[in-house]
Amino acid sequence: MTRTLRLTWVQPEDLLRHEFVQSRAEGVPVDDLVRRWTAAGQDVAAPVSGASDSPVPPPVRNLAADLLDELARRRPAGDPSQPDDLDAIRALAGPAPVAAAMPAENELFDRIRGAWWGRAAGCLLGKPVEKIPRAGIRAIAAETGNWPVSDYFTARGLSSATGDRWPWNRRSAPTSLRENIDGMPEDDDLNYPMINLGVLDRSGVDFDTEDVAQAWLADLPAGRTFTAERAAYRNLLNGVAIDATARVRNPFREWIGALIRADVFGWVCPGDPGRAAGLAWRDARLSHTRNGRYGAMWAAALTAAALTESAPERVLDRALAVLPPRSDLATAVRYGSEVGRSGAGLDEQLDALHDRYGRLHWVHVLNNAAVIAAAIAGTDGDFTRAIGFAVMAGWDTDSAAATVGSVLGGLLGHSGLPPEWLTPLDNRVDTSLPGGPRRLDDLASRTVRLALGVDHGDQ
Repeated sequence: MTRTLRLTWVQPEDLLRHEFVQSRAEGVPVDDLVRRWTAAGQDVAAPVSGASDSPVPPPVRNLAADLLDELARRRPAGDPSQPDDLDAIRALAGPAPVAAAMPAENELFDRIRGAWWGRAAGCLLGKPVEKIPRAGIRAIAAETGNWPVSDYFTARGLSSATGDRWPWNRRSAPTSLRENIDGMPEDDDLNYPMINLGVLDRSGVDFDTEDVAQAWLADLPAGRTFTAERAAYRNLLNGVAIDATARVRNPFREWIGALIRADVFGWVCPGDPGRAAGLAWRDARLSHTRNGRYGAMWAAALTAAALTESAPERVLDRALAVLPPRSDLATAVRYGSEVGRSGAGLDEQLDALHDRYGRLHWVHVLNNAAVIAAAIAGTDGDFTRAIGFAVMAGWDTDSAAATVGSVLGGLLGHSGLPPEWLTPLDNRVDTSLPGGPRRLDDLASRTVRLALGVDHGDQ
């Protein structure tokens, strides 16, 4: 029997239910099209039924494609309070934060080294429980003596009943449990910073979006892209112009993908959140719009500020300044920061985040940005508490904790990070990119060279 391969994140019937949600968020009328979809026997809240080896009936796929095209035609020209254009974003955000003085080279290396290692540790902590809801993460951690989460996850002491009810991320768990860790396993949260480091090596800070697209096509396996990145990759292969790759059949355009790619743009602009945000925008426009772009700009601003500041609150304040103040992303960041500063107990803080953003997909940018802000604001610069909080929130666990780890790593420096998080990494990160495993310290050295080579007086 010949099986039918059904690729996720690209088939019209898989995209449509997400496009209904995204279109509503953009003010597009969708109710009549939802009725057409349900009249065809489909559920707007669930994937198209059928086994993975059963072909989707052509009428269903064709209807989904027609509805996607109709939704695209209905899409408004834009929201003045949430523009896509960089100049318009900057006009709303106001004056860019004043650049801080560059640290001495030895301090800069320690901080950038801490950011790379901290990103890896946070990502590794969240990998085995990615896609597991908050309740499952708590059940696993509590049963193995790790609640509140303060160490890498383990299967030791986990009952078969709990393991069956809350199965590990089957791809990640074998190499990301405490008893098995041997270096940082491959992950898109590390692949993208390495890709963008290569873009900066080749093209410098004057790179453009086309340079990013070329790097993806040359070095990034299509099967290691997800959501918006896979949609943009497909669009590139279909010859879609760069200005449209983020919009054509891409309902994930305001999800978290661009945010996870942005750290390196902050690392090469230490103390200059405004410039870092501009670099991140050039990368993000390949695959994201509106708040998806703002998430990347914010992450780059965070990582830039973290390399010169000493207090988490200052990092958050400086990074917030790059965002359109009435955007959904800015609102989420402010809300998350308030939750973190509230002094409420852990459960109360997590409840507040889920009450506000629990309706969103687990890899949307807004809920995860709120978690990142809360983790940074509420843990007094404690690395363990911060990455643990990001994972206990239970959305995009590895991505949120990676960004939090990067920011805290930049604040504290490698010398200030708890060694129990670093030792299992063995200074090594695996990757699906050409060239095989990298050493984290080599990546940090390359990043420092780029940061020192940037003319930080040129805005």
